[in-house]
Formats: sequence, structure tokens, C-alpha cells
Amino acid sequence: MTAIIDVVTAIAREAGAVLRDGFGRKRQLDFKSRSELVTDMDLASERLIVAQLATHFPDHHIITEEGGGREQASRYVWLVDPLDGTNNYAHSNPFWSVSIALLADDVLQLGVVYGPIHDECFTATQGGPALLNGQPIHVSQIGELRHAQLSTGFPYDRWSRPDTNIAETAAMVMQCQDVRRMGSAALDLCYVAAGRNDGHWELELKPWDSAAGAVIVHAAGGRVSDLIGGQYSPWHNRVVASNSLLHDSMLAVLAQGSR
Repeated sequence: MTAIIDVVTAIAREAGAVLRDGFGRKRQLDFKSRSELVTDMDLASERLIVAQLATHFPDHHIITEEGGGREQASRYVWLVDPLDGTNNYAHSNPFWSVSIALLADDVLQLGVVYGPIHDECFTATQGGPALLNGQPIHVSQIGELRHAQLSTGFPYDRWSRPDTNIAETAAMVMQCQDVRRMGSAALDLCYVAAGRNDGHWELELKPWDSAAGAVIVHAAGGRVSDLIGGQYSPWHNRVVASNSLLHDSMLAVLAQGSR
């Protein structure tokens, strides 16, 4: 697995370099929904990643956010977000990332999340250590919610759905130290893994948004579940991640907020 993660890290860094080169420039924008953007750079990054993965792993299935993946009948499946945090990128906000995860028989094997602006590459394999630029990272030791800094995000289609995460956020912000809304779920999860934030939750994540970050949180000593404490799966859209110590408290407040 070490050889594979080295390959994937190199691919993520290469895609990140392409994105970094285009950052801050005028972009071609399209709207997938009222508030969800896709840029020409999302597509350029996706083409690069898919081509590289297909070269190194020609028999693997590849699923990507923008639909440019590669169909294969395989027990191996790659989940790729070529630019997580597109709205940030389009507004010249530096909080965005490249996210790549691998499943084998529907079990997560590895995750790589690269933040090009700060040149931070978070990596982990199932059962291995969580690393930031090759150095071990670990979740925080904050044990009380009132001392915790958390992060969250909101669904792109919140105007047309009843579960907007607004009630949950209102409940949580009154129980914790503070809540951040940073705009890249993959990086949000890595910040939990690195102890920079103590927990994260969202109600509407796609598989490519959370898969790599979930591997990294687990490897760093954290816990990832669905919104009611069930086993995490990238195919479930409701995700809660924490340093483990805060998990039950977070779930209780989120349940209260959703009533």
C-alpha cells in the first residue's frame, strides 16, 4: 500500500500544481445549481487525475465529482474530488483541496487530501498512521464540548429541502466554543485529524467529499459516523467526525437540533 499511496500523492500534488497555477485568475464558471459552481479548472484537474490513475491502475473503476471517471468492473474503486471547495477557489479564497480515496470491496483503503496553497498533503492508509507531509498527526484531546472548536457546511440545495443544517448549527453553536464554516469538507476532516479543529459534521456530502478525509481521521485516532452514530460509509451523505472524545456529545446536540 505504501507504493500506491506514493503514486496517489504524486498525482494529487500534480493536480494541485495545475490548480494553483490558475488560482486567482478569471475563470470560466458554470452553475450546477443555484449555489454550486463548476469551473474549467475542476475539469482540467479531473482529466489529469483520471488519466494518471488509469495509467497506473488500468483495471480500476474511477468515480469523480464532475462525471469524467472511468467505468470498469473491478473490486477497486477510486473516489475523486478534483477540486473540493470550488466556490472558495472561484472567489480567490485559499481554502480548497484535491481529494482521492481508494476502496477495495467497498472498504476504504487509503486517502490523500492535498491543500496546494499551503502545500499540505494529508495521507493515511487503513490501519496505518495519519501523516501531514510525512509527519504523524493526531486528533485533539479536548474532552468537553464547551471547549471545542468545530466546523460544518451547508447543502447546496438548502433552498429546496427541509433539512438545511441551520437548526443543528444553531443548537451546536450554543454548546461549543465556536463553529467554523470553511468550505472544503475534505480539508475540514483533515483539520480534525490534525487537531486543528475538534469535530466536523455535514448533512449532504457526496462520496468523494468525505472518503479520503474519513480514512485520515480514523488513522489519526478520531471517529467518523453517520448522524445517529452508525458506521460511516462514503455512500451515506450525513457525516459526523470528531476526536472520539466529543463524538457522543456532538451526536446528542445534533439530534436535539434536528427535532
